[in-house]
Amino acid sequence: MYQTATKFLARFFKPATIYRYGFNWSPMYSRTTAKLIKVSDDLHYVKIRLKLSWKNRNYVGSIFGGSMLSATDPIYMVQLIQILGNDYVVWDKSVDARYRKPAKTTIYGEFKFTKEEIAAIKQKVAEHHETEIVKTMSLVDDKQQIIATFNKTLYIADKGYYKEKLKKRKT
Repeated sequence: MYQTATKFLARFFKPATIYRYGFNWSPMYSRTTAKLIKVSDDLHYVKIRLKLSWKNRNYVGSIFGGSMLSATDPIYMVQLIQILGNDYVVWDKSVDARYRKPAKTTIYGEFKFTKEEIAAIKQKVAEHHETEIVKTMSLVDDKQQIIATFNKTLYIADKGYYKEKLKKRKT
């Protein structure tokens, strides 16, 4: 559904606009209580904001760790899908979450890909048909103090190779 809507909206809006509003209006993401507040035109940079509210407040009055994880979970995968295009398959594989201190105020997170990282991913996939990368991001408060750090493992493959791999698994 989301990919179909994205293809349709691409006729009228730039990808960064679709990405930002698509996430913020999506029930899947809006339930995290986070908002995408910045998306670069090339989609290589995304910034989120997560405010403390009654919807995400835990037993001790700070932002629930599950809200922090949910707010960060889909960003890298969808970001990379959009950057790489239809010739690639991208999946989340795992996440290592480290909560450093309670979030009692608004927190922010940045998701970045460099042009060199994208070129390296394409090169590895061209050579090996698939690869995995680990991206690290942190949620920080207004004073840039780290609240939580997430190491996200992503799987990327050539779409044709991936389809063949799935066929072999079924037989």
